[in-house]
Amino acid sequence: MPSLLLRLSALFLALCLSACDDAPRFTKAEPGEAQSGGSTTVRKTDQNAFSLPSANLAPSRRLDFSVGNSFFRNPWVIAPATTTARDGLGPLFNTNGCQNCHIKDGRGHPPTPDAANAVSMLVRLSIPNAPAYAKVIEQLGMVPEPVYGGQFQDMSVPGVVPEGKVRVDYTPVPVRFKDGTEIELRKPTLQISQLGYGPMHPDTRFSARIAPPMIGLGLLEAIPQAAILANAQAQAKDNNGVSGRPNLVWDDVQRKAVLGRFGWKAGQPNLNQQNIHAFSGDMGLTTSLRPIDDCTDAQTACKQAPNGNGADGEPEVSDNILRLVLFYSRNLAVPARRDVNAPEVLAGKSLFFQAGCQSCHTPKFTTAATAAEPELANQVIRPYSDLLLHDMGEGLSDNRTEFQASGREWRTPPLWGIGLTETVSSHTQFLHDGRARNLLEAVLWHGGEATAAQQQVLSFNAEQRAALLAFLNSL
Repeated sequence: MPSLLLRLSALFLALCLSACDDAPRFTKAEPGEAQSGGSTTVRKTDQNAFSLPSANLAPSRRLDFSVGNSFFRNPWVIAPATTTARDGLGPLFNTNGCQNCHIKDGRGHPPTPDAANAVSMLVRLSIPNAPAYAKVIEQLGMVPEPVYGGQFQDMSVPGVVPEGKVRVDYTPVPVRFKDGTEIELRKPTLQISQLGYGPMHPDTRFSARIAPPMIGLGLLEAIPQAAILANAQAQAKDNNGVSGRPNLVWDDVQRKAVLGRFGWKAGQPNLNQQNIHAFSGDMGLTTSLRPIDDCTDAQTACKQAPNGNGADGEPEVSDNILRLVLFYSRNLAVPARRDVNAPEVLAGKSLFFQAGCQSCHTPKFTTAATAAEPELANQVIRPYSDLLLHDMGEGLSDNRTEFQASGREWRTPPLWGIGLTETVSSHTQFLHDGRARNLLEAVLWHGGEATAAQQQVLSFNAEQRAALLAFLNSL
């Protein structure tokens, strides 16, 4: 054991000495660093690690969390049905339950070659913006495809034709490290077939999106807007090639443009609206803010299908159910980090900073005193995200705008919990479309503003790459 510790210490020293002179060199964990979600952090690291309530959630409030969990986990059914609280699925949809996409409240994945449906990966649709669509663009951030709408739905209820089939093909992309090591990335090509309602607009733009993890969303919602905007200003002032910017998106309640926080391009302003749009687009369920089924004018059978609205006009997802799902999604806790003082993890953290990854993956924030839930207020959290849009290069571009976001821009995804992906979701597929089969591939797809960081990683030797991955897997 002593000899092993000596070897690890020597490795750590060598890695630190090889780092840039002005990069931080970490020799021990920061106070509270393991508590990624502050006092809300949970310690469980098994397959249910993403499904726990905030550690500081009062016992009297855990019943609402459990009921919200039941509506998130259990399937919705086709109307009419004897189960009036859960009926109204469709007529067009991508899945019948939230957890089919967010596997154990974790990350989705692209469809396998033999999959009948995409399920935990959806495809956004739009056509090029034009002045005639100014009002639509203001409120939706894009112009939906005229026949198929803004989201492709590959499942349907009986009597309604699904919109089509989705599959993904891949082309190998070889990459070589400075030390001569070669690995193979995979570039996805989306295939849409068996269109149920005729051809699409010839200029249709597609964006494949896997479901992101659900942990810590209430904490992200509680980060003060001023802190997010201050990061954008600081990055612009640094003039080092990294310059994130906020997305300004439509708030359905306030009826105005506000800061976007959620979704792969920060296209939603808050969790309630994120949930409402997911109920509508993913499962075809109505709410008081989106009371009409997601059918286009060309989809007459969809418009005429039975729905699960109550006799009193209450939508399929009642305001009370929506409240409970919101409470659940706000209070899903972040697991504690592991091995924060391990020499290899500390060496990897030093290399993470040497490469400049923290420029976008901001390590730490303090949540607002006015958070929506008292348990989430005044928490020192470590999401490793600035929630800003960054140009990630042509390799990751979907060529599709979303409010202020260009085709090349993506919101920095939080890294907390990323090392538990395989444990929770039984896979390690990352990035917005799941193209990366492991964390190293995900890093190497970074381009645009992250090109300098990518090139640093390509210069790392095998021991340095292992240390960087050890750090990422500790998050």
